[in-house]
Amino acid sequence: MKESSEKNSCKLCRREGKKLFLKGERCFSVKCAIVKRNYPPGVHGPKKKPRLTPFGIQLREKQKAKRFYGLREKQFQNYFQKAVQKTGDTGEIFLSLLERRLDNVVYRLGLAKSRKHARQLVSHGHFLVSGKKVDIASYQVRPSEIISINDHSKNDVFFLSLKEQDGSKEQLVGWLSLDWKNQDGKVIGLPKIGDFEHLDFDVKQIVEYYSK
Repeated sequence: MKESSEKNSCKLCRREGKKLFLKGERCFSVKCAIVKRNYPPGVHGPKKKPRLTPFGIQLREKQKAKRFYGLREKQFQNYFQKAVQKTGDTGEIFLSLLERRLDNVVYRLGLAKSRKHARQLVSHGHFLVSGKKVDIASYQVRPSEIISINDHSKNDVFFLSLKEQDGSKEQLVGWLSLDWKNQDGKVIGLPKIGDFEHLDFDVKQIVEYYSK
């Protein structure tokens, strides 16, 4: 079952032609599917990519972002609807809501191998937010909140192995800080437009897709 799941994850990356970082360390190695077979999955092998219409481009950007964060269509669309209802740049607010999900923050802090892994760890109760256990992956973190590992989980084999890495693989962004020794992360602000430059999809295309 695990092998099948991993193959499906690779197919998503190959379909989009981009690394979506769905499988942790494998995505950074030569075993990555994009490195080995950078073309869409299918029995006929490499073939010329079709020219996309403006709508097709918008759809592909939406699909990339949705898969990047590991969300279902309804969940993803709900975040957009929340962003529309707020005052300000819809695209920036939309990305801020996605980035501030607890599972994404755990991954960004380097406390999980992937967003999928982070979601599992959160749902199993391995993390505290400002001292209180939170097992809801979609929880929206706020400035000044501290994300820490539950005391009962600190001796878990995975978390012990992280200490040996001395923070070399953390996915930190400007609005987060990490005390690697204690493995405590802090939300030091809200994500800003400059924090999204590394994202490999165009949020403007996604806004246009949902605005029709």
